[in-house]
Amino acid sequence: MSYPDDAAFGDLSALKSLLEELDRFNQFDGPDQAGRRQAAWKEQLGIPLPATGAGLGTVLDELNEWIVPNGLRNGHPGFSGWVTTSPTTSGTAAVLASTVAGSQRVWVHAFNYLEHLSLEWLKQLFGFPDQWHGTYTTGGSSANLIALGAARQWAVEQQGVDPSMTGLPQDLKWRIYASSEVHHVVNRAAAVLGIGRRNVIGVPVNSVGELDPAALRARIQADRNEGFLPMAIVATAGTVNTGAIDPIRELRTIATEENTWLHVDGAYGMFGILDDRIRDRYDGVAEADSVALDPHKWLAAPVGNGVAMVRDRGLLGRTFTLEPAAYLEGSIGEQSEVESPFDAFGEILHEYNLDQSAPSRGVQVWAILREIGRDGITRRIKRHNDFARHLSQLVEQSGHLEQLAPVVLSICCFRFTHPDLNDGQLNELNRQLVARLRAEGDLVPSTTVLNGKLAIRPCYINPRVRQSDVELLARRSEEIGAELVSSFRDSLAD
Repeated sequence: MSYPDDAAFGDLSALKSLLEELDRFNQFDGPDQAGRRQAAWKEQLGIPLPATGAGLGTVLDELNEWIVPNGLRNGHPGFSGWVTTSPTTSGTAAVLASTVAGSQRVWVHAFNYLEHLSLEWLKQLFGFPDQWHGTYTTGGSSANLIALGAARQWAVEQQGVDPSMTGLPQDLKWRIYASSEVHHVVNRAAAVLGIGRRNVIGVPVNSVGELDPAALRARIQADRNEGFLPMAIVATAGTVNTGAIDPIRELRTIATEENTWLHVDGAYGMFGILDDRIRDRYDGVAEADSVALDPHKWLAAPVGNGVAMVRDRGLLGRTFTLEPAAYLEGSIGEQSEVESPFDAFGEILHEYNLDQSAPSRGVQVWAILREIGRDGITRRIKRHNDFARHLSQLVEQSGHLEQLAPVVLSICCFRFTHPDLNDGQLNELNRQLVARLRAEGDLVPSTTVLNGKLAIRPCYINPRVRQSDVELLARRSEEIGAELVSSFRDSLAD
């Protein structure tokens, strides 16, 4: 029996028109109309489940006409919002290649090998110890979950219990300590791991947003007096609010004194270690017990690419091992020579992670580092950090802009200010200012709140950003802010 409908399922030559449309999209010509046009594309796409397929041609036509042109332009040179960007060409090519030729990361094939090789390259890039074991994840959320899962395993094993087999002892109470600026994915990891969100203690920060070691010591001692044990200390290498880096060396000392785990969340900021001007702020990271980082941020890999690194491979294996299954391990022969890719698993990956089946993510990191090398990514990091410093200088020189936090990495937090407006009015003015910027489409920063003040918060990790975009943000913030002040005249009169 033949299945003619299946004939086109492997015909990739049909993708030529899609590649051309994607290339047009990446030119970012004209205003961003996806938001304004949503009623039209939702009407076109929002049909009931088809009973009869329309065919590949129709799918490609709708991708080209309705979907790609209305995609997310977070790779636009003026985009500096949140901590995200779209991938560069080498990462895009790698993910397409792996989708077709490396659709599973296991077994003996080149994509499986690159899972291992690219992690070794990352260790070399950051100066991490050779014996550390890395694993790819879907992003910073799962990377932190895996690292803190290893921390839980280690901490409870110290009490003579294997939590992966028997669960958490009911008679012990645990705490995880982190900066009050820590990313909320750490709280979620604690919830999933059975520690509880309320047992993640947000330790106060100093005036520049760094965790206060003295406050940490005092809180651990107070909690010990209440019967709580420290499971882990989390240092943040680049907070998402301001880019602050916790004092990792001091936290390493405290973790040693308290016989507890030190985890470093470097999802955003770990690549900052490549900037020799701030490298000393990362002192101690190579002595941590685990690290989380995201290639899909500053490395500009396709989204869905995170990494967890743990110092003890065996510990990670005990935490996440899969029980043997006849259809899986039992199907692999014991022959000394591999004659088929399916004779062995290759680099063992599913015993150290949340997923059994997973895409090949290492090829993305391999492709980017193979393309631009250590020197290329170092130049990118320094260029982006320079952008934040340049913006800081423009803010300082302005009579209408105010910086709200020190610049450490590639984030600069500032606001438009006016002597006759209070903080509440300024918050609303700056909220409207950012909405105007986004509506114009040339500049898309995000915002945050620092000490009750709403801040305009560009974060420069987008490889396409130019210095002219940085300067335009300062200029348009002044211009729009000045225009908006007039709309507050009634408030001023009151």
